[in-house]
Amino acid sequence: MKTTLHLSAALAAGMALSAAAHAQGTIKIGEINSYKAQPAFLEPYKKGMELAVDEINAAGGVNGKKLELITRDDNANPGDAVRMAEELISREQVDVLTGSFLSNTGLALTDFAKQKKFFYLAGEPLTDKIVWQNGNKYTYRLRPSTYMQVAMLVPEAAKMKKKRWALVYPNYEYGQSSIATFKKLLKEAQPDVEFVAEQAPPLGKVDAGSVVQALSDAKPDAIFNVLFGADLSKFVREGNTRGLFKDREVVSVLTGEPEYLDPLKDEAPTGWVVTGYPWSSLQTPEHKAFLAAYQAKFKDYPRLGSVVGYSAIQSIAAGAKKAGSTETEKLAAAFKGLPVDTPFGKIVYRAQDNQSTMGAYVGKTKNDGGKGVMVDYTYLDGAKFQPSDDEVKKLRAAD
Repeated sequence: MKTTLHLSAALAAGMALSAAAHAQGTIKIGEINSYKAQPAFLEPYKKGMELAVDEINAAGGVNGKKLELITRDDNANPGDAVRMAEELISREQVDVLTGSFLSNTGLALTDFAKQKKFFYLAGEPLTDKIVWQNGNKYTYRLRPSTYMQVAMLVPEAAKMKKKRWALVYPNYEYGQSSIATFKKLLKEAQPDVEFVAEQAPPLGKVDAGSVVQALSDAKPDAIFNVLFGADLSKFVREGNTRGLFKDREVVSVLTGEPEYLDPLKDEAPTGWVVTGYPWSSLQTPEHKAFLAAYQAKFKDYPRLGSVVGYSAIQSIAAGAKKAGSTETEKLAAAFKGLPVDTPFGKIVYRAQDNQSTMGAYVGKTKNDGGKGVMVDYTYLDGAKFQPSDDEVKKLRAAD
């Protein structure tokens, strides 16, 4: 009985504190991510969020309320992600949820949002299921999805006119869906294509020697790579050592992002076709303003994570301003067709599937004096790399 009374008292105290915070004019953003597991992307991501919060609060906040960011680590575990969401809502009394990096944690939070009828903006996870098969009215997604990024690369792959392709990807949702989309779209563009080898190591546990040997043995004309982070570094090192990439075309998702390209240093490949973020040479007014503010605050250059974190907070602020509220139903409705200004220009959250139209840069890698950079790049608008509305409707049939 005493325990029950203590819990009730604690809950009442928490609600009182929350009411006091709201009375003082605070919008609490609960953010959940794999900070310990994926620091290369998520440390800059957090800085991007902090910059956006500072800028918005300095300009007077949203609807007269200041933003407060409360972060939690999910240990790259879907169960922990859900537990952190529960804690943020019950203990911290947050108004909205955002975050997640890995596709499996993103899907767990997508389901949580549906079950609890609580607004969730998925910043980074790329799996298509977040806005399609598992999509729901309370979940929106910022980053260009797996389908979108692969669709941006397929035309470049088709131009190569290579018949025999080898595939390598991390064996979890993001990797599996990337490969399925690549096979489908490349087969449509080039019906005579053959997929002669497929390597799917567990995420974070690539045995690069055996993977590279298996790909070499298949004698492919070209390689489609979906590995990232430490797995990518090991793969590139071993591939360089064994000559896997010599006289072979490589198409690679995410590799042009500085968080993954920079660690390769003098091992960075030249000539890979990639999606990424050529931060140092972008000259658009939006990006120049973002870059100057970011460097002034952190004395560091932004990574793609910085742009995503910044744009996630700007999106929540724009949605709350339009809704005049952070109440879930009003916020979910306000995000339909919501325009948001980002360092990549204006994006819109599509009404048909809650996916933003943020695009990506597609170009080639170059080893420039022992440092990997992106060259010959073009920004591709995410709105142009989507299935038809009829296809989306079928995929969201359960919504």
